[in-house]
Amino acid sequence: MPHAPKSKLNLLSLGENIRVLHATWFAFFISFFVWFNHAPLMSSIRGALDLSDQEVKTLLIVNVAMTIPARIVVGMLVDKYGPRIMYSSLLVVSGLLCLLFASADDFETMALTRFLLGFVGAGFVVGIRMIGEWFPARQVGLAEGIYGGWGNFGSAAAAMSLPTIALLFGGDDGWRYAIAMTGAIAIIYGVVYYFLVTDTPKGSTYFKPKKTGAMEVSSPGDLILYAVMKAPLFLALGLLAWKLGPANLSVLSAFATNAIYGSLAALYGLQIYQILRINGHVFREAAPEIDRYSFRQVAILDLAYLVTFGSELAVISMLPLFFQDTFGLNQVMAGMLASSYAFMNLVARPGGGLMSDRFGRKKTLLILLAGLSAGYLAMSQISSGTWLPLAVIITMACSFFVQAGEGAVFAMVPLVKRRLTGQVAGMVGAYGSVGAVGFLTVLSFVAPQIFFMVIAGAALVTIAATAIFLDEPEGQTAEVLPDGTVQMIDVT
Repeated sequence: MPHAPKSKLNLLSLGENIRVLHATWFAFFISFFVWFNHAPLMSSIRGALDLSDQEVKTLLIVNVAMTIPARIVVGMLVDKYGPRIMYSSLLVVSGLLCLLFASADDFETMALTRFLLGFVGAGFVVGIRMIGEWFPARQVGLAEGIYGGWGNFGSAAAAMSLPTIALLFGGDDGWRYAIAMTGAIAIIYGVVYYFLVTDTPKGSTYFKPKKTGAMEVSSPGDLILYAVMKAPLFLALGLLAWKLGPANLSVLSAFATNAIYGSLAALYGLQIYQILRINGHVFREAAPEIDRYSFRQVAILDLAYLVTFGSELAVISMLPLFFQDTFGLNQVMAGMLASSYAFMNLVARPGGGLMSDRFGRKKTLLILLAGLSAGYLAMSQISSGTWLPLAVIITMACSFFVQAGEGAVFAMVPLVKRRLTGQVAGMVGAYGSVGAVGFLTVLSFVAPQIFFMVIAGAALVTIAATAIFLDEPEGQTAEVLPDGTVQMIDVT
């Protein structure tokens, strides 16, 4: 009987799987660097285009909105076409969009290009499938944590470096040159990545879904839950349209807003049709045992990622301005201090994955969600009278639990159903963006302290759902090779 693979990873190894891991986390690092290159420069952008506070908050919201449908679509495409070509294409396209954003001269153009740039956030899904192909169950939590954590550090790198780069370029357009530079880097690395990696180890099979258009489910109850869990993805986009509509910012006309509502309703109806087309047979006959899995697992991971990654996206979007306005700091210093939140990604997310691998996935997730809730309650107490070093310590402590929680979530995602990993990761990842849109919309109406308390409350609800409904992955899952041979894959 073969020995079980070890959970320890030698990151200095010359092995092909380690090379793929490093190449892929760096691709995610660049995508995050591009995605949040505007956040530390918002005060310069605000001054250059004379933006109102509501327009600034709108830019923060639209930046994460496109990621909701993008992660779903990219999740399907990566399962069908493979992660190598998808990551390369995504980086090149996003780099071009970044150049357009850097050249924008009015709020409307900036909002549109920022909305489209949310597409780059779908890169996360691509890497989840890639890492899942290259690492076994005993290592996948740590490997996914390194991928996500080191990649997420791109936002901290942007916060630390871009204000200084903008100053080096100098003048009123320094921020434009800094942002354009990130786009050029994305385009170059998109080409490089294509030649660095392959979709699977040599001799391995890349399992693809039997059907495309919707995720496969195993029972009538799972189908109904899947349809219900799809609704918030469309409601979040409707919330964004409402925010931009005549009732709030008046960026969109009443006609355009109602047209968006109608389109979203039609798209949701189309999605329900696709779900029934792919899975309607479950009402007539039971799914074969080999194809079964519990969609309830996906639903709970959706909610857990909503409060972990959703809150991270929201907080890293607003934190530089929060520190600047709360403590009267300059843009460079505020960006440096705000980067402390994302800085923890280097160790926290891999730590969450490693803890899941070693101590149990459900227990680890519950503990980290509890720490997240306590951390945001502590952040809600930060004010201008708070000792600045203490505020930074609280921020870093909170971010540890947030990002370790993300690592714990995606330590489970590749273990749900191998051939659906891209789609599962896409849906779970999209819920992160749903959380970001929701939390940033709350922020547009309330003080930052209330914003932090809302996140803490959402975490408590998620803890209850996780404790009751989430199952610990056990045993093996089965996939069928193209020649009909059954391959068993360890998930314990």
